[in-house]
Amino acid sequence: MAFYSKRDLYFQLFENLQATSLINNPLFQDHSKETFELVLDAADQIAHSSLYPLLTEMDRNEPQLENGSIKVHPGMKKIISQFGNDGWINATFPFEEGGQQLPNIIHQAAGFIFQAANYSASVFPFLTTGAAKLIRNFGDEEMKKTYLPNMLNGTWQGTMALTEPDAGSSLSDLNTTAYPTDDEQVFSIKGQKIYISCGDHDACENIIHLMLARIQGAPKGTKGISLFVVPRQRTDTGESNDVLTQGIYHKMGYKGAPIAHLMIGSNDGCLGYLVGEENKGLQYMFQMMNEARVGVGINACAIGTAAYHAALEYAKERPQGRKITDKNPELPQVPIIEHADVKRMLLFQKSVLEGSLSLLLYCCYLTDLIHSGPEEQREDLELLLDLLTPIAKSYPSEIACLTTSSAIQVLGGAGYTTDFPVEQYYREARIHPIHEGTTGIHGMDLLGRKVLIKEGKALKILLSEIKKDLDAAKQMKAMQGFAGQLESYLKTAQNTFTHLHREAGKNPEYYLADATLFLELMGLIVVAWQWLKQASNAQKALENKVGNEEFYTGKIMCIRFFYEYELVKVNSLSKRLISTDKVTVEMKNEWF
Repeated sequence: MAFYSKRDLYFQLFENLQATSLINNPLFQDHSKETFELVLDAADQIAHSSLYPLLTEMDRNEPQLENGSIKVHPGMKKIISQFGNDGWINATFPFEEGGQQLPNIIHQAAGFIFQAANYSASVFPFLTTGAAKLIRNFGDEEMKKTYLPNMLNGTWQGTMALTEPDAGSSLSDLNTTAYPTDDEQVFSIKGQKIYISCGDHDACENIIHLMLARIQGAPKGTKGISLFVVPRQRTDTGESNDVLTQGIYHKMGYKGAPIAHLMIGSNDGCLGYLVGEENKGLQYMFQMMNEARVGVGINACAIGTAAYHAALEYAKERPQGRKITDKNPELPQVPIIEHADVKRMLLFQKSVLEGSLSLLLYCCYLTDLIHSGPEEQREDLELLLDLLTPIAKSYPSEIACLTTSSAIQVLGGAGYTTDFPVEQYYREARIHPIHEGTTGIHGMDLLGRKVLIKEGKALKILLSEIKKDLDAAKQMKAMQGFAGQLESYLKTAQNTFTHLHREAGKNPEYYLADATLFLELMGLIVVAWQWLKQASNAQKALENKVGNEEFYTGKIMCIRFFYEYELVKVNSLSKRLISTDKVTVEMKNEWF
């Protein structure tokens, strides 16, 4: 069974984004399109042979807490080892550090394949990648030598330990405390952490937590947070480091990866090792988290894509009813894909997911350009990526909840049963509007900060990039109508922001009250922009008669659908955003 389209992924990478242009930069000059394709082919093989076969098993047989430790599916030990031995965990690291110096966009594209095959299984190794990057970027040489080899080969698991019972999104209220010892780099850690993904399990020999804590006497708020390496077992003796698993959370979906509640230093025996400088922990963590937020968008898009392909396959095979124009009951039934409403549901899924993937891969491409391109371009690229990140995280996360629901609807009653995987995808999609910052937080980040930085420079850069593609599309007769529509909606979005900006100084609470709706509006605009680019490239291929005509025609149908069914929502969102009725602010608790 297909869980993603290899043809579409290659189109996105090599025709639409032209990712092979990265090999012109010295950092990636040892690669070629052939090496990129070899990486993606290897990912496809692992996804089909190792990950997808365990998709249902890992969901039905979720991890359990037994005698103080978490037991996961026995197949995970082999999978994590395979990812370590094959170099997936450190694929983006430099050659001299044992990595493949692979562009982020190719690594994330491979991750998309893994996540579409089995999201739970894919989480384990890529959490280790994030933790290892923090040690690599900010740890001293001794720390790198101690931890990285076993993390990168899959022997040890890495985690991010941020959340606490009273400090989830509000990290300034974090209470886990680090007490100094005789060694200025070593601290005694006390506190607790909740919702720690892969925070304990038996598929690796040790768990290495990258943990945020406040050094005793440090400033209040986010300025007083430091970052520590806190292993489950001490690496020198193998003894317990007093990191105890208090509980396991049984989740709605994404069940194969354990989420732990950890008690740290209950017996005054937990040692943590300072990463970098004191009080810079959140600064270090956020360098990783921005990349992780794009990763969350890719996760959601991958799950939605797998559900779409399951629905598409079912719709092609399931006979039901006859065409509206055929009333004769003796005629054979037609596959449900022949019905317009089923086509609508499938087009919805295809258009918003392939549009989301285009945006997400574009963000990964920007990351590669920032790291490998000319110094003089870096600031503008960083501003653009910072602006797009909350959109790229949130739009796919929210929309995948709707597309997986639509996939169930295509299957009807069968979709509501465990006989088909779409109900699992529906459950697994729901975590992503929460992971790495809720949609509401990203809305406030976009409207309250990202669009205002440097007098709106990031927004100006985005508008300039969109205008380039609008101007190019206007040169193509078949694209002129789409370019005109996007230009009109873009003006509506600009006018909406101008109105909001005028109101910002008068009443900040009113200004940010509907920030989530502004985030949604911007998601529609940038995905429509990505569709204009995809459709323009598809149209060129059709005119030049290269490749599969049906594939490229499908792209043209998708931009038609997205502009007719989705982009039109900009008008209603704009109307709400400029309204003077601030009901959500004025509503009082006692009126509920």
